Amino acid sequence: MANKVLQKLAVLASLAFLAASAAAYVHSREPKMTEKAMFAAGCFWGVEDTFRAVPGVVNALVGYSGGTKENPTYEDVCRHNTGHAEVVEVEFDPSKVSYEKLLEVFFANHNATTLNRQGPDVGDQYRSHIFYYNETQKKEAEAYRDKLNKEVFKGKIVTLIDPAKKFWKAEEYHQQYLKKHGLGNCHI
Repeated sequence: MANKVLQKLAVLASLAFLAASAAAYVHSREPKMTEKAMFAAGCFWGVEDTFRAVPGVVNALVGYSGGTKENPTYEDVCRHNTGHAEVVEVEFDPSKVSYEKLLEVFFANHNATTLNRQGPDVGDQYRSHIFYYNETQKKEAEAYRDKLNKEVFKGKIVTLIDPAKKFWKAEEYHQQYLKKHGLGNCHI
């Protein structure tokens, strides 16, 4: 009788272990809940590097957006006839970093009062532009910009805020360019 009870307990323990293992496996296979944000703030190399350093940012890619040309190249964008800006698409974990924090980083790391220019880089591809993916991002971006414009920049911010358009990933040699070349910023 004791053997049968022990056998049943062993079977139940095995089933419990299998159930727990299956639950852990399913949980590990669940997609991570991330969101995307897209910013244009001048030379995309430095912008990408800046966002990659923010805790909670899962990934950052450089590319082009905001224009009309399908599958643009860097050379296309530099000709100033595509309408695209150099952008960084930021994938982030909202449980670790807020969209508002990303806006803070965006505005703190470029001059939002110069039209189509960042430092020595001049052209429409270097404009200050926020591309939002949903209405919440739109409202937060507008509120943050308007607050800075009122309290700090006295109406001089030229940052555009528009719905996200298709993101065209830039050529591979542009991805993590500063890191690949051991550079600390874009203007060396």
